[in-house]
Parts: sequence; structure tokens; C-alpha cells
Amino acid sequence: MTDWITEAKCISDEIINNRRYLHMHPEAGNREFETAGFIEKKLAEYGIRTKRLLDTAVIGYIDFGKKGPCAALRADMDALPVTEDTGYGFSSLNHGMMHACGHDVHMSAVLGAARLLMKHKDELKGSLRLIFQPDEEGDGGAKRLVGLGVMDGVDAVFGAHVSPDLEVGSAGFRYGKFYAASDVFHVTVKGRSSHGAEPEKGIDALYASALMVERLHLLPEECLPDRAVLTVGQMEAGTAVNIVAGESSFSGIIRTLGRENREHIKNRFKEIITAAANETKVTVDIRIKESYPGVVNSQEITESAEASALKLLGRDRVFKLSSPTMTTEDFGYYIEAAKGTFYHIGAGPNAALHNAGFLPEEIVPVNGAALHAAVISDFLSQ
Repeated sequence: MTDWITEAKCISDEIINNRRYLHMHPEAGNREFETAGFIEKKLAEYGIRTKRLLDTAVIGYIDFGKKGPCAALRADMDALPVTEDTGYGFSSLNHGMMHACGHDVHMSAVLGAARLLMKHKDELKGSLRLIFQPDEEGDGGAKRLVGLGVMDGVDAVFGAHVSPDLEVGSAGFRYGKFYAASDVFHVTVKGRSSHGAEPEKGIDALYASALMVERLHLLPEECLPDRAVLTVGQMEAGTAVNIVAGESSFSGIIRTLGRENREHIKNRFKEIITAAANETKVTVDIRIKESYPGVVNSQEITESAEASALKLLGRDRVFKLSSPTMTTEDFGYYIEAAKGTFYHIGAGPNAALHNAGFLPEEIVPVNGAALHAAVISDFLSQ
């Protein structure tokens, strides 16, 4: 059995240097040109054929020469508009941009895994597709890549995210519902303005909106025992203190776990708004924009990945994650196209994700490379 940890440590200098370069050169979603060029250069050095999609996406193709399944391994590439505050010598050189969500670790871990697997190319079967994806933090590069056929022929897809909730050197797995789906909504309410002293001559759009928001507040309870979150983050109404508001609007986001909960909440959202509109005699325009579909891990693929982690790290460093997260992640588009699993790599409690001080230890991408290599090699050997 290959000792992937030892092999990853043997190339740790390269993995760490790759991570430092990527961390120093963060780029916004769909503008990851320097990042894409660096990844292409590295994959070429490893003998891996590449293809460029969406201007900045890099897809790597490895054929192990024997008939077998096709696996895919994904890393996200984009950074965040955050000014770094870590004080490290390899801090961001692009002021106002930072890899505050660990995508530098994700990319360097997948690059490391690719090099490790290429060293064992003659021992493996099937094929591996490396997906370096732009724009995870924005509109979702995953959906566009799936639309371009990047998942065609893939039997299982794997991906991971660094987690400050897990100690360095550990990994976490979640079965079933893991990351939330998200849907952004905007509701416009139209009534009729009137003098504040004669409210009976108007139709109060502000009151109608307030009634709708109050009733929506209880909507997440309908998904129990699954968690759901409905946030009304913006509300606008009125032009003066003595005028009944003739128009108002409110906007927010719905987060749900799983397809059934997502559809139920959206349908009930519309029902509640429509009922309140009829009751208050206003008219409404309801707009819901679907965002990421959430991540629902496949049972058998998660079992395979967890088994690989147990062999690699030991039982005391592999955790079953008991709770899903209400954050979003566009990896769900890949799992909609093929079976797959998304797991967490321990980054330690350095700082919270999206924080200006978030900078996992340099061993983290080395650990990630070993874990990815173990997971992929075991899957392809089945």
C-alpha cells in the first residue's frame, strides 16, 4: 500500500512553493489569468495534458492506460476582495485581494495530488480529470463548466474545502445534505399613497410588507428537522413621515438543505406573500433567483473517500461531521452531474474563513495532496 503521507512530504517543498505563489497572486473570479497560466505550466511539467475553458478554467487530463472508471478532482481558483492582514512574507501582492477562503490551499493540494498520482501512473487504471474552476465566490463557474461538458463520462467527482473547525492533519466527512442551496429574492409591493391623516383613502404598502416579513419569519420551521434560514436583509418604503407609503420592497436570501426543502420553501414563500397581498389589497411582484444547488454527498462515494482517509490518517483523525453548514458552495453542480463527495481538510483555528487573517499552516496543502491522492487511487482501484 502506498504511503501517500510520506510521498507528499517528499515533495512538500514544491507543494508549499506552489501554495506561496498562488497566495501571493490572488485574482478575482473570471479574471484568474495569471493563476491559470501558472497551473497550466505546472501540469505541463508533470506531463499532464490541459485544456482551457471559460477563459480562465484549466482542465487537466490523465489517462492511466488501463480500462477503468473516470474520476474528477476539483479545486476552485478565485480570491476575495479582502485586504490581507497576516504579516507573512508571502502575503498577497495584489492589494485588496486575498485568498481568504483557502482556494490557494485547494489548488496547491490538487496540483500536489496530480504529481503524486503521475508518479504511480503505471500502477493505476482508468482516468482522472482535474478541474481548476474559476468564480466559485461569484456566479458559480461550476455550472458553466458542467454546461460545457466537463463532467461528461465522469463516474465520480471529488472535492474538498479547508476547515478551521478541524485540527491540522485531520479530515471530516458528511453523508447526505452538507452545504445549503441558496436563492435570492426580491419582492416589490404596490399599494396607493394618501395623506397620513386619511389612511382609509390609501393602501399601505409598508404595512403589507411588514406583515409579509413577519409571516415569512416562521417559514424555516416547516423544514424541521432540517435547518433552513430565511434572511430579509433589505427593506425600503415611504417618501415622507406623513404619507402612507404607496410602494415598498424587501430583499433577502433563502438557504435550504436538499432539493425537496428547496422547492417546498420557494412554493410556500410565494403562497405566503400572495395571501398577505390579497388580505391587504396590494399587488406584488415576486422574483426569486436560483443560486447554488447545495451539496448533497453520495453515500457510496463518501464511504469510499472516508475509508481512504481512515487508512491514511487513522481513526482519531477522521471525523463524521454531525451537522450540515448553511454556507453555500457551487460544487453541488458537479454532484448533480455525477455521483460525488465533498469533504473537509483540517486547517486549524487560525482564523475564520473570509477573514483578513485567514492563513492555514504550510503543511495543510501537503496533507491535502496526500488525502486527495489516497482517495482517488483507492476509487480507481475498485
